[in-house]
Formats: sequence, C-alpha cells, structure tokens
Amino acid sequence: MPSLPEWASEADWHWMQRALTLAEQAEQEGEVPVGAVLVDAQQNEVAAGWNRVIQQNDPTAHAEIVALRAAGSVLQNYRLPDLTLYVTLEPCPMCAAAMVHARIHRLVIATTDPRTGAAGSAMDLVAHPCLNHRIATDIGLCQSQASDQLKAFFRAKRR
Repeated sequence: MPSLPEWASEADWHWMQRALTLAEQAEQEGEVPVGAVLVDAQQNEVAAGWNRVIQQNDPTAHAEIVALRAAGSVLQNYRLPDLTLYVTLEPCPMCAAAMVHARIHRLVIATTDPRTGAAGSAMDLVAHPCLNHRIATDIGLCQSQASDQLKAFFRAKRR
C-alpha cells in the first residue's frame, strides 16, 4: 500500500481500490472510467456503480447516480445519511446535488475535475451554504492512479 494522506485510513484505501476496479469495468464497456462505491459505518459495501451512460442510453447514469439508486433500493430509503461514497473522479453538479439530497455523510474523491467538478474545483455544491445539508469531503486518495486511468482513456479515444 502506498503512503496515504494523513486523513485517510487503510479502509479508505481499500474502498478506493474497489472504486478504481469499477472504473475499469466502465472502461471495458466503452464508458468513461469512473467508479463509485457506497459503504456503511460498519465498512460494508451497500452499493456500487460505474458509468453506464452509453450502455443505458441515459445521460444520468453516472457512476454516483447508479450507486445511489442501488443503495436506495437496497436500504428501501431515499435518504442515505450514514454512508460514505468513494468515487474516482470529482462529481459533476448533477451527482453532487443528488448526494446532498440523499444526505450522504462523507465523500472521498480520488481526483478532481477542474472544469466541471462540484465538490470544490469548479464549484462546491456539496458544502454550499444555501443548502440544508453539507457533505464532509476528502480529496486526493489514489489521485495519480485515477488521473492516469482517465488520461489514458481519453488519449486512446483521441487516436
């Protein structure tokens, strides 16, 4: 295991590796390689997702939304207050807003998205003072691994 940011635990590293594996699944299906996993306070996987926009012909089928929908189904609740979401790329505004509405407790992001990231890069919806819920957010766990995966994907697409 590589050295971790001071805020990260071995469990955080484990779950981010799971999210990176899900991102690989997305890439194998021709999708942008983004993976997300939701974990409860007892460190159990509740739900997982990877980008499925092309596969499902659904512009909302981002990894985070897929995972949130699955967790809601598993827990039979639209509120997910005690869960941590691990994701390989900083969420877009749609995904960030969905997380706020679901009352996600914590968000762990591998790499930022300076153009459309909504957890502190381009904007910060997960901690916006006008909203009635804010999500604790940690950024940078497995950053180079996630960033390299995305860069390689888009480099191959441009060829």
